[in-house]
Amino acid sequence: MDAKKLYSLVINPWVVIGSLAAGVALGMTAPAVAISLGFIGDIYVDLLKMVTLPFMISAVIFSLQRLFRDGGTGRLLGRVAVVFLAFSAFVAIVGAVTLLVMRPGENLSQATMETFGQIVGGDLSSTDTAMNLRGVDEEQKTAGFTDMLVSLVPANIFSALANGDTLKALVFALLFGLAVGHVPTRISEGLTHALETIYQACQTLTHWLSFPLPIVLFCMSAAQLGKTGLEPLRAMAQFVLAFFIVSLVLVAVAAVVIWKRSNNTLPQTLNALRGPFALALATRSSATCMPIMIESLVERLGFARSRVELLVPLSVSLLRIGPVVYYVCATLFIAQLYGRSLTFMEVSVVIVASILAGFASAGMTGLVTVSLVGMTCSYLGLPFEAAFILFLAVDPICDMLRTLVLVIGNTAAVSLVCPRPLKI
Repeated sequence: MDAKKLYSLVINPWVVIGSLAAGVALGMTAPAVAISLGFIGDIYVDLLKMVTLPFMISAVIFSLQRLFRDGGTGRLLGRVAVVFLAFSAFVAIVGAVTLLVMRPGENLSQATMETFGQIVGGDLSSTDTAMNLRGVDEEQKTAGFTDMLVSLVPANIFSALANGDTLKALVFALLFGLAVGHVPTRISEGLTHALETIYQACQTLTHWLSFPLPIVLFCMSAAQLGKTGLEPLRAMAQFVLAFFIVSLVLVAVAAVVIWKRSNNTLPQTLNALRGPFALALATRSSATCMPIMIESLVERLGFARSRVELLVPLSVSLLRIGPVVYYVCATLFIAQLYGRSLTFMEVSVVIVASILAGFASAGMTGLVTVSLVGMTCSYLGLPFEAAFILFLAVDPICDMLRTLVLVIGNTAAVSLVCPRPLKI
């Protein structure tokens, strides 16, 4: 079997789903063996993260340099702002409507509520949670707008790169790219060739790392289920189902947008999205999906490389539609869990707060992302602390869906910002 056929096989959705199902089966039947396989997934994700930052910096600087030479920078950035805000509002509204229709937090069985109580360690019928810890609780510090701006600026770019701070690296790349765009071509030509070499090498590495994908999916899903078991999933089944339906709707809408914008047939479009789809499920890291997103948009769908290479890193860092829809769903679920009826104005507050929390989640991953649900709950006076552990228990599944929505949704957003490719 040649490399092209093998690559097509490993990113086939049925192979991806089969690998996940086999891992779940092993995690249920032999949890000790499954947990011992977890290191394979850790190594794989670290290998992909190793490529992410050099890829992003080289792509952004190189693209901005070319964009300044071609002109139209202001027009492009204005379109980016409109599309980003529209996408954030759309996913938040879809999430709110779905949760209000399905109401997964209401009319739960007594057995489910008892399981919640065991997981949380308290009574969810109360709005107060007593936590006996040693020492005195530290005063919670709230980060203001100025604090957020200060945190974006990398005082030491090498420190930011060493710590894997994607957002600070992006700010550096944007500023440096703007400056390089004003340097005469005869001087910057050497840097251009160097950046293009780094970009192509990182893309090649990412392509190579796609081949062991089914094995990695099997090991990661087995290890995760071996650690947590099925009880948390059973207790939160209704929330997970609701969030799955929301994610499925958003991914389907994004695929239709890409199809209409790309001037390709629907089968061609879905075939082009197989790579980002598989890698998003495998890694649960949107940053590591950037190379394959660019490859799909440019080589398979025909969008302009100069625009795509700039917009994909920008959208992955700033357009956080996966976390946005998650915050809406989680906040409304908690409100339903505690029997809180929300007015239209309160639902609107949840939507706006979730969009703001989404932007605040830039550069965050995993459990830190989940903790920002507390920000949206605070606007309604809802106790998130007691329910936090419930969301931690099912976060591996939700994180997979968040990443999938972000990757496919951002691919659609980039297709809207870029000019339509010419029909061949």
